[in-house]
Amino acid sequence: MNLKSLTTLLLTAAGLAAALPAAATNCPTLLDHSFQRLQDSAPQSLCQYQGKVLLVVNTASLCGFTVQYEGLENVYDKYKDRGLVVVGFPSNDFGEQEPGSNKEIADFCRMTYGIKFPMMAKTDIAAPKTHAFYKQLIAKSGAAPKWNFHKYLIDRRGTAVESFDTRTAPDDRRLIAQIERRLAEKP
Repeated sequence: MNLKSLTTLLLTAAGLAAALPAAATNCPTLLDHSFQRLQDSAPQSLCQYQGKVLLVVNTASLCGFTVQYEGLENVYDKYKDRGLVVVGFPSNDFGEQEPGSNKEIADFCRMTYGIKFPMMAKTDIAAPKTHAFYKQLIAKSGAAPKWNFHKYLIDRRGTAVESFDTRTAPDDRRLIAQIERRLAEKP
């Protein structure tokens, strides 16, 4: 490598390093978490969704509520262009109803329900191994998931969190009203 190439490389690296702290400080604390993407284990920062309304759902493939995948995909498809992102977090914590590997879960979601919304790798939701992101969701909403398909709605600023229990279907009027209200808010 010649001196000019090395200088360019160092300047580029320095510029990227300088930009990182600024980007990180703009990310709301609640979203400042990274997960592996379900389909390929690529790292995904929730900071990429800042300014969006998030519907966070812990999922399971062998649950009586698994049919909610269809409703979640419909809600995502209907509102994604307005700024809604549904994010699924498969978990085996409730009734061991998500025993498969990440690849098996990804294949099931794609082939059975045509899921296109972002899905993260299997995540610990329930105590005692609750992931830090879920600890924050629980603290902000005052409600912990008691079963699969518990939903959290996060506002565009990444500060307000509303909780909806498992029995709340994705197309429930109350949930849809809150999604629409959050989408109408400015970031």
